[in-house]
Amino acid sequence: MTAFALESLMCHRDNLEHVLDSLKEGIIAHDAERRIFFFNREAERITGYPREEVLGRDCHEAFGAPFCGGHCAFCDSPPEVAENADYTLNITTKSGDPRRIEMRVTRMQDGAGGLTGVLSSFKDVTDILSLQLRAGAMTRFGNIIGQDSKMLSVFKQIRDVAGYDFPVHLSGETGTGKELVANAIHGESRRGGAPFVPINCGALPEGLIESELFGHVRGAFSGAVRDKKGRFELAAGGTVFLDEVAELSNTMQVKLLRFLQEGRFERVGGEQTLSVNVRIISATNRNLKREVERNRFREDLFYRLNVIPIHLPPLRERKTDIPLLLDHFLRDAAGRYGQEPLKLSPRALSLMLDYRWPGNVRELQNAIQFAFVKCDGKVINPEDLPLELREAADVCGRRGPARKLMPEAVRKALARTGGNKAKAAKLMGVGRATLYRFLNDHPELA
Repeated sequence: MTAFALESLMCHRDNLEHVLDSLKEGIIAHDAERRIFFFNREAERITGYPREEVLGRDCHEAFGAPFCGGHCAFCDSPPEVAENADYTLNITTKSGDPRRIEMRVTRMQDGAGGLTGVLSSFKDVTDILSLQLRAGAMTRFGNIIGQDSKMLSVFKQIRDVAGYDFPVHLSGETGTGKELVANAIHGESRRGGAPFVPINCGALPEGLIESELFGHVRGAFSGAVRDKKGRFELAAGGTVFLDEVAELSNTMQVKLLRFLQEGRFERVGGEQTLSVNVRIISATNRNLKREVERNRFREDLFYRLNVIPIHLPPLRERKTDIPLLLDHFLRDAAGRYGQEPLKLSPRALSLMLDYRWPGNVRELQNAIQFAFVKCDGKVINPEDLPLELREAADVCGRRGPARKLMPEAVRKALARTGGNKAKAAKLMGVGRATLYRFLNDHPELA
């Protein structure tokens, strides 16, 4: 067949539609006014919408919301469409079922380079992801690394909650990756592509936090030389992540509660009531329920935030993930400086597996960066690791289920913790009652 004959064949609309209908990927195309002019059979199957219901309609109206969620470039005027864009997102089918799709958007333009519309191809990967989770074959989710059953449970919870706008509260020790999980929930949702705005409630001074959250008008206070949008306005259409939410004062808790109830607020010094559509994800390393019982946190705000709780396990409870994390951080450090990844000696790896990691994944990352700088060769040895790890090994020896306390180890642990028995017990990996019984038998150490 000649090139001319092939071009003539493909230019015939019926033939082109037949080709596109035979593809195993969904195809949707709309013009610069968002009017859908093509929707193939696979797109019908994935979304549940018949083509006669969507052809000729604005894609925002046809699906009840932007099909691309927060990634939609046509929510702004004029639209800014890259030549090609790839991303994943969750959609809701006509019957209400959540589906995860991989999308590729291609800009269409005229001979002068002007935007005439977009062509999008997408495939359904929902079942593939579900099979990976069930089989334990997944080693990372977004930027979160893990294969332990506890982390696979977290991955499933992220998937489950991403399709809904209900508030999520993340709990877990410092360094367990709460912001990464919040970002993953945002990225998996239809808000992915819209702003993700993290706010560390414990790092903002009391006098500035209201202005940071809600904004202010010019002249509201000394130094307010212009109107300023708050974090909630900046996150419009996206997600606000309230980290260390337990640090909020009672006054700010009241104002946050009002915003959660009504979705409205006023800027500091302003009279105009504003409204904004954002999703709220909160986090704390404290037991928020206990803070309520101690009258340090409002009960009504607790129930507003804790609609969907997700707990992140500490690293010591998922030690099978340590080799995965070590490999990732070693490759990351090497790639950043154009070097070959270092390796860990068996003794260094054993020491890192035995350590309790009170700072969790963040401390592990810091330890690898320290060792990367200190190591002179290609293999990281115990002497290249931070002092805390080497001291813990000296104090505790090798951990194991039958390990017994030794007077010298207890003496070192108490010295390191300034006599704090609870901290000493934690350092040695034993219960407080075990340490107290040992000290009763060795009064010279108490």
